[in-house]
Amino acid sequence: MSWWWAGDLSAAWKKPAVQGGQGSVALIVGVTGIVGNSLAEILPRSDTPGGPWKVYGVARRPRPNWHENCPVEYIQCDISDSALAKSKLSHLTDVTHIFYVTWASRSNEAENCKINGLMFRNLLQAVVPIATNLRHVCLQTGTKNYIGPFESFYNFESHDPPYSEDLPRLKVDNFYYTLEDVMFEEVAKKEGVTWSVHRPDIIFGFSPYSLMNIIVTLSVYAAICKHEGAPLMFPGTKEAWNCYAIASDADLVAEQEIWACVEPNAQNQAFNIHNADYFKWKHLWKVLAEQFGIEKYGFEEGGERETLAERMKDKGPVWEEIVKKNQLSPTKLEEVGGWWFVDTMLSGDAFISCMNKSKEHGFLGFRNSTKSFVHWIGKMRSQKIIPN
Repeated sequence: MSWWWAGDLSAAWKKPAVQGGQGSVALIVGVTGIVGNSLAEILPRSDTPGGPWKVYGVARRPRPNWHENCPVEYIQCDISDSALAKSKLSHLTDVTHIFYVTWASRSNEAENCKINGLMFRNLLQAVVPIATNLRHVCLQTGTKNYIGPFESFYNFESHDPPYSEDLPRLKVDNFYYTLEDVMFEEVAKKEGVTWSVHRPDIIFGFSPYSLMNIIVTLSVYAAICKHEGAPLMFPGTKEAWNCYAIASDADLVAEQEIWACVEPNAQNQAFNIHNADYFKWKHLWKVLAEQFGIEKYGFEEGGERETLAERMKDKGPVWEEIVKKNQLSPTKLEEVGGWWFVDTMLSGDAFISCMNKSKEHGFLGFRNSTKSFVHWIGKMRSQKIIPN
């Protein structure tokens, strides 16, 4: 769903002085990821602002079956290899906009800073010098900008929510800060190139390859519960069950990123992005149970918390049965179950960010989080990732 034809109309689109219109060329780095998929679907549309768009997509793995119909020139490349990045991307002289929506995970934040900084620098050093008409670099990070690395969630004195974009950096390692510094340094080498930073919360979207896809992970968990006739019990804490939470629809994130590319008032800025509504997991859990036809569900009071990682550690053969029985796209449980991420996200109170800056600059897009949740479950079903 897109804001320029869905009624979520931003005043920015009424302004005539936008970039693009001459033909824009996008490079999506992380094209098979959760927002990369949305960008790959939205940018080629005939009514997308700034277009018509030609789109390149970069990913580390071979092009998956569920991505084959996407009108994107696919480039398989591991950008952590500097020589390979320069070799594979040396022909992209026509790129006008870079969308960097990928990341790599390591065992601690110091290593995260190292590998993610290396990847982004390799990409920019390969493309920025040769792309003679480059206009904008879009970097996606997230709410972790305000709360520190995953390893210290809920155990670190972070900023007090709601988080606004002008809050200072925390005095702790954070690869989001590393990415920003790399971007500022490399973009400054080419006159006239602008940038934007986008900070979504938990993203609702489609990608079996995403390290942080809460929808696919919860859907796989629910499918296993259904298959075994077990109740769908909430794996998080009581605080997470009861508190208000926010989410960011993947299409909405993509829309804001495109908006920042073509709207002069949005350039050289950082923006939070979420659906602009609130939900409680206790209510969304009922929706998840209904989607999978599970009658018994809820949160178990008292007792020691059993994480999703613990519950699912021996369920690989069960998932193989489900895949075979329902003729799903072949996946291993460890490929579609991001248990660590869900366990982290459901370990305490939610982190709420403020959307005022985005609205004040002209982006008024929004989503209904419950409808978004159901929509992306349906998308994964249509691609045969999870059972009906």
